[in-house]
Amino acid sequence: MTLSVSVTVERWPVDGSFIISRGTKTHVDIVLCTISDGLHVGIGEATPIYYEGESADKCADDISQFVAKHPKLDRAILLQKMPRGAARNALDCALWDLDCRKNGTSLSQHAGLPEPRPLISAFTISLDRPEIMETKAREAALNGHGLLKLKLSGQDDQARVAAVHRGAPAARLIVDANESWNDLDIAAEAARLGPYAVELIEQPVSAGQDHLLSGVRSPVLLCADESCHTSADVERIAPFYDAVNIKLDKAGGLTEAMAIAHAAQAMNLKIMVGCMLSTSWGIRPAFALAQLAQWVDLDGPLLLAKDRPVGFRFDSGTIAPANWKD
Repeated sequence: MTLSVSVTVERWPVDGSFIISRGTKTHVDIVLCTISDGLHVGIGEATPIYYEGESADKCADDISQFVAKHPKLDRAILLQKMPRGAARNALDCALWDLDCRKNGTSLSQHAGLPEPRPLISAFTISLDRPEIMETKAREAALNGHGLLKLKLSGQDDQARVAAVHRGAPAARLIVDANESWNDLDIAAEAARLGPYAVELIEQPVSAGQDHLLSGVRSPVLLCADESCHTSADVERIAPFYDAVNIKLDKAGGLTEAMAIAHAAQAMNLKIMVGCMLSTSWGIRPAFALAQLAQWVDLDGPLLLAKDRPVGFRFDSGTIAPANWKD
């Protein structure tokens, strides 16, 4: 069956600014893909990974060109013919959504994932001066967030973590080094963070430099992010990490993201499911996958100035669909 595909680019303002070691964002451009069989419509949202050279306009062009060449679209063709990334994510998730609407099933049922339940999601504290991060952490704790993720840069990291811990002493912490610890003693850096309830360190070294972790005895679990894009990467990174952060935009869709999760489980790696800045439509499939995860970081919509009219409910640090019945 030939499907009708349309793609648009939308710009969504960030609530204030979102700061990591690579720069500051005041808005996010997302790609919205709609697929119709004439009776049913599926929607997929994706956020281009800018540090890999993606842009919303390029992703939209890639989708249009791919659909023109492959009018009989399905998920198997996507995996075989289209490179991973946000463009494939938008198409893949739209196809999953279309199938669910055609069959009258939930995504979890259709994908064979556990029945959804509300999840504790991390709330991100942007990279900033320690005193500002402390204030943001205190505000987050007052709003019920018990799991915080803070961005680091490789400089003054202990001061930033200590400040966040002062602001939210009861909170569990995840730190994201964003590939900034290449030249540091990683075990020593991790040991310095131990007293502050840090339970996971994301991507301490640059992607492709994972060998720097060989023999490192970290007192805090290490999680691969940029070093693991697809299921084919899992076996390679497993000797160096304890966990893997799965993002649908990075993997190129829910189909490949599930393959990463299953490969990680087979290698005894723990799972984190994260997201880029996005609206609630962008994290719908990630929420289904996150039912398998030990850590969830799906606060993308919370970091925007506004969300879709019917989005996820974020309540006291938990995330659930807007129509969730307690």
